Amino acid sequence: MPVTRNVTIIAAIYTVVAFYIYFRNMSLCENDVDVDHAAQSTEVNKPLVLLWFWPGGQGDVRFNFNDCGTFFNIYGCVLTDNRSLFDKSDAVIFYHKEISWDLSNMPRSPRPPFQKWIWFNLEPPSHTQKIPGLENLFNLTMSYRRDADIIVRYDLLVKKSNQDSDFVLPRKDKIVCLIVSNTGAYDRQPYYEELSKHIKLHLFGKFSWSRLKHEDYYSTITSCKFYLVFENSVHKDYITENMYSPLAVGTVPVVSGTSRQNYEEFFPAESFIHVNDYPDAQALAKFLIHLDKNDETYMRFFNWRKYLTVPPQLLTDEKEFILPVCTACDHISRDNGYSVVQDLYKWYFV
Repeated sequence: MPVTRNVTIIAAIYTVVAFYIYFRNMSLCENDVDVDHAAQSTEVNKPLVLLWFWPGGQGDVRFNFNDCGTFFNIYGCVLTDNRSLFDKSDAVIFYHKEISWDLSNMPRSPRPPFQKWIWFNLEPPSHTQKIPGLENLFNLTMSYRRDADIIVRYDLLVKKSNQDSDFVLPRKDKIVCLIVSNTGAYDRQPYYEELSKHIKLHLFGKFSWSRLKHEDYYSTITSCKFYLVFENSVHKDYITENMYSPLAVGTVPVVSGTSRQNYEEFFPAESFIHVNDYPDAQALAKFLIHLDKNDETYMRFFNWRKYLTVPPQLLTDEKEFILPVCTACDHISRDNGYSVVQDLYKWYFV
């Protein structure tokens, strides 16, 4: 009996030690458990989506995956960045700009037959490198393009019937404003300079003494009657988030980029002014001055607000990629099919 009792005591001690070591290791890996809790949680019916690269290089723009629920009410999948879960992931998102030219930072393990690879790119063709070996590697495309499998863009929303339809114009103390974030744009500089000869431009950002903080972005645009939104490339459907900011705060965007017809596929015709409607910068300036002096005509650019509204953007760098990743999550939660992208570059570089 004493021997049996000693064995029982020793077994109990080993059990306690084993539990201690287990929970100690769990605490050391607390961050991994937080990120990947759903891989072994009760959410077993939700697809697991792996973000292979964090956009922005070394993960400088990380965000909390719970933001998908917070900002977009998306809860349909489990998001993770833990590459050890590659074999279990239902889908893997690859950000094009982070893929190495020799594909050395792509997965080495064989792809599970059920797994979908998502090509993620928000840059236009003129700013996208043709990395060899990607042509027939993916199952889904995620882009700003309307013919992508997963479309990433903010949409105007139809107003609910109980929402206030009376628009009150915010106070304006500037006529035309411009925030320069990319100085390498295609041909915007000469047009800005010509336009400034005929109407005063309030310049912010690069090449300006007026640098803006994120928290001043909306209030600055709100104070302007018109806001110049000139895209850095001209491609079909390439309309960046800069278009939505003036619409959201009650300012008329003056746009340059893809055709007016293409813009009208996303926005009401009288919600913006297109530079292509005027023969030159002087003619555009003359029209803007006319609108500045005629309130009734100017207010026509806000009639669309009776029926539509614009969701606010997430401005900070770390939140720039929340919408695409969450949109992919939502798509995978509903996508039961399986497809292969045939010649990625032939499709994208049309």
